[in-house]
Amino acid sequence: MKEWKITEGYKVKEDEVSWEELKGTTEKTTEAHRHAHRIVALDGYGLNPGDLSWEQIESLGEFTVYDRTAVDEIVERAAQADIVLTNKTPLNAATLDKLPRLRYIGVLATGYNIVDIEAAKERGIVVTNIPAYSTDSVAQMVFAHLLHIANDVAAYAQSVKAGDWANCKDFCYLKSPIFELAGKTIGIVGFGHIGSAVARIAHAFGMKVLAKTSKSREALPDYVSPVSWETLLADSDVITLHCPLTDSTRNLINADSIARMKPTAIVINTGRGPLVNEHDLAEALNSGRIKAAGVDVLSQEPPRADNPLIAARHCYITPHIAWATFEARERLMQIAADNIRQYIDGHTVNQVNR
Repeated sequence: MKEWKITEGYKVKEDEVSWEELKGTTEKTTEAHRHAHRIVALDGYGLNPGDLSWEQIESLGEFTVYDRTAVDEIVERAAQADIVLTNKTPLNAATLDKLPRLRYIGVLATGYNIVDIEAAKERGIVVTNIPAYSTDSVAQMVFAHLLHIANDVAAYAQSVKAGDWANCKDFCYLKSPIFELAGKTIGIVGFGHIGSAVARIAHAFGMKVLAKTSKSREALPDYVSPVSWETLLADSDVITLHCPLTDSTRNLINADSIARMKPTAIVINTGRGPLVNEHDLAEALNSGRIKAAGVDVLSQEPPRADNPLIAARHCYITPHIAWATFEARERLMQIAADNIRQYIDGHTVNQVNR
């Protein structure tokens, strides 16, 4: 009778099969299992406009990527897929009903409201997201907006190009006021990964840091002061939004909250567009009720041409690119591939609908 032995964690019969043969068979089976999957990316252009490689995901199955997918194209394109990747292409209950093969949805972002996660759970579909991949990039954009407002670099650079400095009688000139961040107070609404990164940078600039957060005082750095919403509005020179979009935070910045701010206040929104009542903010900017705003997100994207913030005075808008540095998108791609790999191997990570 053959004796059983343990070889690198596997139990095999003496002389019947070697570890190398067993390992090779296991690897071939796993590889075949992976390539049995049909993977479709519905809107891959946002993640990869051409400067990244899909190779990590391509290695995991039969892969098709579309730059963009209209709502009426979803079912046709995803009909044979068991794995679908989406960023902003919606997957609601009615659509999921028409995709009986679907077993996994990978959201190529941190927010996953684009998917009906309860409907997916009822149908046995795993939904994953990509957490904390863009923390440093978004925090950087907060200060890109803030420094732009503080120093007016673009306007001064354009002035120099127009010949104003060459024609100046003095060695320097001021076209608009500029100011230091040191000594100013920043109010951070929401203190997750991004909010805490913003706080670290603000502290390094010499700013006083206030936070509206559910975290206890003991859970915060010693340079951060937890305060009420009313105190944050009244005392902050800069208010920056990093809280989730919920029923209670929708239109958080509105006529009432703006009325409680300093007339020199600056509002920064790199979170979610609907955190701000855009009409109220535009009115406040146009009337001079507050100083300026820097926003990277709007309530509708792409926006309507008549969005009131587009024409508002001292409102500086970037097209939802805070997350989109090369490094952040590269991390997103790596995490997305690992999410799929772990799912295929039976060890699901970053699932949002358990």
